[in-house]
Amino acid sequence: MLAKIAPLPRIFIEPVAVSCRFPMRSKVAVALMFVVPLLLSACASGNILEKAEVDKSLVTGSVASARQASPLPQANPFDGTSPQAASDEMTIRNAVSSADLKVIGGKGISWANPATGSSGEISTVTEYRQDGILCRRFTTSRQSFDGVALYHGDACLDTTGAWQMLSFKTS
Repeated sequence: MLAKIAPLPRIFIEPVAVSCRFPMRSKVAVALMFVVPLLLSACASGNILEKAEVDKSLVTGSVASARQASPLPQANPFDGTSPQAASDEMTIRNAVSSADLKVIGGKGISWANPATGSSGEISTVTEYRQDGILCRRFTTSRQSFDGVALYHGDACLDTTGAWQMLSFKTS
C-alpha cells in the first residue's frame, strides 16, 4: 500500500517589481529638459554671427607710436610732483635713516614700497657731518613699473630730530 503524501502548503509570493530604470514618463521628462532648451537656443541665436564686426573704437594695452610720442623730455619721477615718487622717496629715506651702519657693514639694504609696488637695494651708505649736522650719502636702485634706475642721494638729521632728504637724483 502506498502511503499518501500530504501536499505541501502553498506559499504565495507576490513578485515585487524592482528596477533601476526610470518609468517611461520620467524618461520623457528628462529628454524634454535637454531638448527644449537646445531648440530654443537655436531659435534665439538666429543670424547674429553674420552681422559681427570688429569694434575698432576699443583700444587696450596700446603704446604710442613714434609720431604720437610727446616731444617733451622724459620727466624725472622724483621731481616732487608725483605722489608715487614722494612715497618711494620717503620709503628710501626711512631705510637709510634707520640703518645701523655698524651692523650692516658693506652689505646692501633692501627696501620695498607696497603702496607703489617699487623696490630696490641701497648699495652704499656713508655717514658724514656737514656744519655739525649728521648726514648720510647713499646709492640705491629702484625697480618699478616704469623701469630700473640708479639714484644717489643725501639725507640729513634736522634740528627737530627728523631726517630730511637733501638731494635725490638719478645717476
